Amino acid sequence: MNEHLAALARRFWDTALEASPTSATMLGDHRFDDRVEDFSREQEDRLIGLLDGFKAEAAAIDPAGLDTNDRITRRSLVFEASSHADRLRNRMAELAVDPMLGIHMEIVNSVPQLVPTDAEQADALVTKASRVGGMFDQAIERLRQGVANRRTPTAILVEKSLAQIDDYLAAPLAEDPFLQIRPPSDMDAAATEAWRDRMRVQVEEVVRPAFARYRTMVAGEVLPAARPQEKAGVCWLPDGEEVYARAVRAYTSLDLDPRAVHQSGLEDIAALADEYREMASGVLGTADISAIYDRLRNDPALRFTTAEAVEEHASRALARADAAVPGWFGRLPKAPCVVRRMPDVGAADATIAFYLPPAQDGSRPGTFFINVSQPTTRTRYESEALAFHESVPGHHLQIAIAQELEDIPLFRRHATATAFIEGWGLYTERLADEMGLYSGEVERMGMLSFDSWRAGRLVVDTGLHALGWSRQQAIDYLLGNSPQAPNNVVNEVDRYIGYVGQALAYKIGQREIFRLRSEAQRSMGSRFDIKGFHDTVLGAGAVPLDLLGDLVSEWASAARR
Repeated sequence: MNEHLAALARRFWDTALEASPTSATMLGDHRFDDRVEDFSREQEDRLIGLLDGFKAEAAAIDPAGLDTNDRITRRSLVFEASSHADRLRNRMAELAVDPMLGIHMEIVNSVPQLVPTDAEQADALVTKASRVGGMFDQAIERLRQGVANRRTPTAILVEKSLAQIDDYLAAPLAEDPFLQIRPPSDMDAAATEAWRDRMRVQVEEVVRPAFARYRTMVAGEVLPAARPQEKAGVCWLPDGEEVYARAVRAYTSLDLDPRAVHQSGLEDIAALADEYREMASGVLGTADISAIYDRLRNDPALRFTTAEAVEEHASRALARADAAVPGWFGRLPKAPCVVRRMPDVGAADATIAFYLPPAQDGSRPGTFFINVSQPTTRTRYESEALAFHESVPGHHLQIAIAQELEDIPLFRRHATATAFIEGWGLYTERLADEMGLYSGEVERMGMLSFDSWRAGRLVVDTGLHALGWSRQQAIDYLLGNSPQAPNNVVNEVDRYIGYVGQALAYKIGQREIFRLRSEAQRSMGSRFDIKGFHDTVLGAGAVPLDLLGDLVSEWASAARR
């Protein structure tokens, strides 16, 4: 590897981990276990400067003197540094009161996943807990800056966040995320009890008071200044147009016109109607779109009755996928994937599932977290598509393979190209049908439901953030153009309001992967091999879409020679 590029890649990755110490610990890098994230404006400005420097330094390296792997590293580094800087330039910390991404939920979801492997690491996590108060104080200061700059969150997100904080503060002390951390197995009983006592003191004296202090500020200063639901999108902020343009570029890896994206989503929704009619005629006995949506949304027979059934159905789907993937992929990950329930705190306002990658030191498997709250609102027919997207052959297969790639820099093993990552997840929902993974025709309807959900995101995200839609307009559109359950629609719309631009990544990435596959099949003819295509797509880590296109084109050209 080019020595200059290798050193640059190492510096970039070290900077990224140091800036996100909790993520570093979750990945199995324990250098920063005792630290918390720095939310100050000064740190944000410092990181933007560093990232701009990494981008410029990588771009200045002449690609003509690099081998294929180094050329991929150079282009990936330019994109990763640029997209991260774009997200920081949006100053989202000024309006980061959010029921999915807020600082309070980051602690609830992330801290129990921290796995110390020895006493030193366990002690470092006690120190980390002791610093949580300062982190919340920085978050409070950034929110005050947002109020002063007329950059505030939408009121509904604030109200939901306050309810989550209240749930946290009302929960028993023993259920605190920091007290859910498992001490190392080699600590004896006395050392373990002493460690738990020290952590308990930090929770009582630092962590919980910090949550309470944050709640007081948010309720008293942010909520009165928050935007109404009629002005839910960032287009209503003073710098909203620039914020959205940067977000679209960061999450899709492309420069796109939001209005063109909006129109393409409308066209996708219209095209999916024909698929619904064809499939539902035999499965549901009707070809009327409204009747199809109503049946999928409201038929009790298509819903779960218990949390245990939600979890069990997901586990069975994952097991089938694990057994089938060797026929479709040449490269498979060593790290396993497991199904776990989403934490109770915040689950009522959370998305239906999420995936947590394995720790690179092997201390934690890949984990498919599923939301089992309100089980009678969880649909059986969508359960399998969800499992395939979040676990295998979706996120787990892609991310675990990337983490285990050899001879590439660490930053590429953990790259964050969202359109690639989420596009792959959505691609695999349809791929699972080709693989014969759906257990029946009703379950195949979930594939269509999820596809219309993601196409609807193109309409709704751009509607909110570029066209000035209200929250209710967005909810009404998804209810009218997908069979998604009302509680899921509401939670999803609130997610798009807070997670600006990210929702575009899914459908845009999926489209590009299918386009590249079709082009390779056309150009290669009988030489096309699905295992080879998948191994090519997954063989370089998560990359921006233009780079993915070049990699697939080069693979197809080499196979034709």
